[in-house]
Amino acid sequence: MAGWQVVLVRDWHVWGPVHESGVLGVRDLKLAVDRIGLRPGDPVFLRPDFQVDPDLLKFVLSPAFRSLERSTREDYATDIRLLLDWLWDRGAAWWQASEADLTAYREWRCESPMNPERIGGAKWNREAAALTKLFKWGKVHPLPVDTGRSQDRAANARNRNVRWLTPRTWRLWMDLGLRGFRADGSPHPGWDGRTEMRNTAFVQLGLSSGLRKQEGGGLLTLELPTQRLRRGLYSHGTVPWALTRSKKSRVFYARADALQQVTAYQETERAWAVQQAQRKGRYDRLPGMWLVNDVTRGLKPRVTWVDGDGTVGRADLGQLDWRDRQRLFTEGPDGPEPLWLWLTEEGLPMLPDRWNTVFRLANLRCEEELLTARERETPRHLRTAEARGRVPWAIPHGTRHSFALFMLIVLNDLVERKYGLTPDQRRDFANLFGDPWWLVAELLGHADVETTKEHYLSPVRHMRLESILAFDEDDETAVGAGDSDARVTGLFARLARETSGIQDLDALMDPHPMSADRDAELVGDEEGQG
Repeated sequence: MAGWQVVLVRDWHVWGPVHESGVLGVRDLKLAVDRIGLRPGDPVFLRPDFQVDPDLLKFVLSPAFRSLERSTREDYATDIRLLLDWLWDRGAAWWQASEADLTAYREWRCESPMNPERIGGAKWNREAAALTKLFKWGKVHPLPVDTGRSQDRAANARNRNVRWLTPRTWRLWMDLGLRGFRADGSPHPGWDGRTEMRNTAFVQLGLSSGLRKQEGGGLLTLELPTQRLRRGLYSHGTVPWALTRSKKSRVFYARADALQQVTAYQETERAWAVQQAQRKGRYDRLPGMWLVNDVTRGLKPRVTWVDGDGTVGRADLGQLDWRDRQRLFTEGPDGPEPLWLWLTEEGLPMLPDRWNTVFRLANLRCEEELLTARERETPRHLRTAEARGRVPWAIPHGTRHSFALFMLIVLNDLVERKYGLTPDQRRDFANLFGDPWWLVAELLGHADVETTKEHYLSPVRHMRLESILAFDEDDETAVGAGDSDARVTGLFARLARETSGIQDLDALMDPHPMSADRDAELVGDEEGQG
């Protein structure tokens, strides 16, 4: 073993059997770990001499570290390990680190040409936060790094490189990346679309609702919206607070046609995966299964289950995070069935992070269809701007970004056309009922509308409403006011030309038969992605 290592405590139900002789003389390892006070997800720091570091173990068990979210604890442990390695090579312990040490470390991490894996300002700020927490807990004085000092934070921290796809570009991306079409609209020879319905349904649900990857990816079958609004175009459901970033439940809205695609997936691909898993006995051998026998109704549904040992458990459904939710099963006509909505081909819960792989593979298939062999052989960061701009590129969180942009445009357009307000009247209307920015922030679950403007909708943040919605008579995108779908399509095309970061078909490539043949479907999808 070279350098420091971080070992994460696994969830109790996935621990394998321990040999009767024990591990290092410990017969009941899980009991020993539990007595120490470690919980699943906690990091344990191993020194290069194979010893558990007792001081860092105390830090992990401290309220300062224990109060962090599980994912944050894992990230911070990785950040701290990198500094421990750097200091160990220089013969220093972390409590001996000085401001000069951290200045040199920061220079190595962010600027040194000898470091092949330099990081940006945003990543440094996260690492600095982790190190600040450690040094404050250890009462190291003076603090070698402190995020409370402006000089210890990166001034060049950039937000994520947010990219937006217009509705018709999402359709192109799904056709090429998820449905197996060629660039000319013909089916790809030998395409194997075993998970096509699952993948496209997940994307459409995200585009329709603006749910985060963990929020949409952690839903249970019984949490899909069923209650439609008055006109029947949308249904509304509740995001459980344990899945949200703010740890507050919120209402979300999804289009009926997107939910119909999810239902079609449930009745076909998902049902087949469950049937095969039951036939092969996969659920019979699954450790830690919770067999649900009751779910109450109401604003705070409560779930009751029985585990493999016959122990009865109860909890508010909203307080179960995605790790607990994947353990929930129900008794079906042919045996246990998972309540987790999105399943792998093996019929097992598909964990939220696995959607990253689905999107990455779809991006590669788009490149396969739209780039030449020579362009594909060129590393992505060395390709020409023309080649990079010819291929739609998406990430799971991009469905949320595109949802936000679409809703802002549609809400602005709706208010402008429906009420015909003058600028003064519009200001009064916003004071009384809230402007579209506020409505989009509400849909996204943002507590501060500035988060919506800065992180999600920067392309249009500084554009006046009139410049977004105004169509000159000689504008090539101008359409009749009655043709709302074409109006929004033209608006997106114009916005993509005038701002950066928005991917639209006109900017990506010349129209090809596939996009022409499916123009009517694209219009329908543009509505569905609100």
